[in-house]
Amino acid sequence: MEQQRETTGPLPQRSGSLLRSILKSKRLWGYISGALLLIGVMAVGSAYWYIKNLDVSKLNQPLPAPTMLFDRNGHPASQLSASKIDPVPLSQMPKSLTDAVLAVEDKRFYEHSGVDLQAIGRAVVRDILQGGYTEGASTITQQLAKNMFLSTDKTLSRKLREAAYAIKIDMAYRKDEILETYLNSIYFGEGSWGVQGASTTYFGKNVKDLTLAESALLAALPKAPSRYSPQNNQEEAMERRNTVLALMRDQGKITEEAYQGAANEPITIVAEQTADDLKGKYPAYVDAVIQEAVDQYGFTEEQLLTGGLRITTELDPKVQQAVLDVYQDDQLFPQGDAKQLVQSGAVVLDQRSGGIRAVAGGRGNSVFRGFSHATQIQRQPGSSLKPIMVYGPALEKGYTPSSLLYDGPLNINGYQPEDWDHQSRGQVTMDEAVIRSWNVPPVWLLDQIGIDSGLQFSSKLGIDLPKEDRQLAAALGGLSQGVSPLQMAQAFSAFANQGALCGAHTIAKIATSNGQVLIEAKPQCKSVMQSATAAAMTSMLQHAVISGTGKNAAMNRPVAGKSGTTQLPDTKEFAGLDSNAAKDAWFAGYTPELTAAIWVGYDRTDRQHYLTTSGGAVPAVLFREIMTRSLAEVPIVPFDLSAYQPETPDVSQPEHDKPEKNDRQNPREKKKAKGKQGH
Repeated sequence: MEQQRETTGPLPQRSGSLLRSILKSKRLWGYISGALLLIGVMAVGSAYWYIKNLDVSKLNQPLPAPTMLFDRNGHPASQLSASKIDPVPLSQMPKSLTDAVLAVEDKRFYEHSGVDLQAIGRAVVRDILQGGYTEGASTITQQLAKNMFLSTDKTLSRKLREAAYAIKIDMAYRKDEILETYLNSIYFGEGSWGVQGASTTYFGKNVKDLTLAESALLAALPKAPSRYSPQNNQEEAMERRNTVLALMRDQGKITEEAYQGAANEPITIVAEQTADDLKGKYPAYVDAVIQEAVDQYGFTEEQLLTGGLRITTELDPKVQQAVLDVYQDDQLFPQGDAKQLVQSGAVVLDQRSGGIRAVAGGRGNSVFRGFSHATQIQRQPGSSLKPIMVYGPALEKGYTPSSLLYDGPLNINGYQPEDWDHQSRGQVTMDEAVIRSWNVPPVWLLDQIGIDSGLQFSSKLGIDLPKEDRQLAAALGGLSQGVSPLQMAQAFSAFANQGALCGAHTIAKIATSNGQVLIEAKPQCKSVMQSATAAAMTSMLQHAVISGTGKNAAMNRPVAGKSGTTQLPDTKEFAGLDSNAAKDAWFAGYTPELTAAIWVGYDRTDRQHYLTTSGGAVPAVLFREIMTRSLAEVPIVPFDLSAYQPETPDVSQPEHDKPEKNDRQNPREKKKAKGKQGH
């Protein structure tokens, strides 16, 4: 019984005695130490395995960089970007900026391994005392990790992941690479990302030109961009800036004298970006460049927007500015109304190379990649197509400007064109038919040479017409679909270039940011007609400007060109309107230096929105204004007509001639004609 009581004595007493004996056992402490060591090794191993398998390859991807467009002289012309970031290399950032950022954000940046354990220890103590988790003690590397890979929640688990990512980043990248990426990607307020954007937004200058005081101000912003924005609160901005300067002084990065000078410097903010900011400049031309790069060279829009490419273009800033100035002068255009603006599109190119010197995509506010009235619109060209569809191919077949053409009552399989004055002259020379823009002679002539001859000739000039246009109405520009100013400018450039057509293009070269050439355009110039044909046509089109429908295009230098006007559709909607009412107005012409085509009209023609002008009026005036300004400092030279020795035609103007109307289709003619025949 005694033995039994001994083994079943009071439990608390025996347990306490046993616990004391266990705690005195060295062997147990060995077990505990081993277990803790094993747990530590496992924790370190797990952490190492976790960090090792983190993917930070996203940092290998270059930040989206804007593509720069250069003009034909090699000067920066426009900047193209879909990115909020305009990255610059660390080498182009002033030392005062990097010193300021390190002083306020991470003074031990070049010493720690992505995580500053000393700072973390202080932050942990502070968090325990405050009873929560607060931001702080994050190194630049940790901030980069958070911005690139993590959410913004304030939890311990997120903080641990942030530290793990920071260590992995520090293992994988050089310190300068980390700092450069950080400075190019952080937010500085007022919609500006990265130091270049911030420098431009606040000071209107490139980051490389920042002063010490400006550098300190930028370094002060990331902690609380809205609070310290100098545009909102100059007092707090200056106080924070001077705090940064004091830290720089205390850390030996600047002298006391430099500190005093910068701290006493007032904050001067540039309200608008500097004039040399190229973002969004020449939008219509840039859109044409993008489309050409996509269509002809296979680039994607994303590559063009974010690839940091260097595109050398054919843009002539003087010509482009002339176009912009003309298109901003509302007095040169018919007055529209609040619902619709009278629209227009223009292309100016150098016929000797095909290089597009300027583009007007439309009037009013431009939208990136918006509809272009220069390259995308398809409208009937009216009489401006006659040289391409009729007179050019006829000259190729042996006709001359002095050849006599029929001008009388005409009925070809039910098609009965009439001249604008409803009169017949029996016979007229080709030259006179061009000058007066008669309708019967070109229809008769196209029937004589064959419609296929006209279609083949226009195709060689870059205007491929569908089978629906294999009809005599095409002689007067009555097409099933239409043409663009770009197509018309390219076609007329062959007449200006003595019969050789150089493909119209905006791009000369595309290279990477480091200079590797990806594309080098080699424009193909090919002979599309005899030089005598081109010279004869130029002679006739000069006469049309001197004393015909193109008189409003005349200037103090040689000009050749042809107007065109299309009537409103013969429908109930437009019944009873004035015979002067028109849908489209054109002028296509050239000087010895440049070729241009201009269209004017409404996007949506209806009974309230139609033209009361003609191609010989507004478009011809626009042509004259653009060319006069573009060539103001260019010596005057004559056309080279040596390939053709013209006879002197009678270019006197009859009293009944009305140039503002005589390139129109007669309303009576429309009722007899089949299909669209506006011209």
